[in-house]
Amino acid sequence: MSKGKAPEQKRSEVLQGTLDLMILKTLDAMGPLHGYGIARRIEQLSEDVLQLNEGTVYTSLLRLQQQGWISSSWGASENNRKAKFYAITKSGRRQLVEETENWERIAGVIGRVLQASGS
Repeated sequence: MSKGKAPEQKRSEVLQGTLDLMILKTLDAMGPLHGYGIARRIEQLSEDVLQLNEGTVYTSLLRLQQQGWISSSWGASENNRKAKFYAITKSGRRQLVEETENWERIAGVIGRVLQASGS
């Protein structure tokens, strides 16, 4: 660290598989959004700890659409530009419930492992 400079806030990469879950949750909570809006919302909620590459977000959106968990339609963005908006589907909501339960179970296991002391 150089003298006189504030330490940079650490930014984290998204764990594999968690981006899909965060996108589904964002769409469930916010309603239809375009890709840029989804990315900015997740970054905002992470307090900028997560820095999302737009290519990664669009790859995830494509994968979610192919699974039938989100749908897309063209519309106008806030600045009146043509944008593709994504919305969660019924099967996407079911997947969100399943993935949330799975994530909570895994997070609990990781928490227990990190809390364990050696004997």
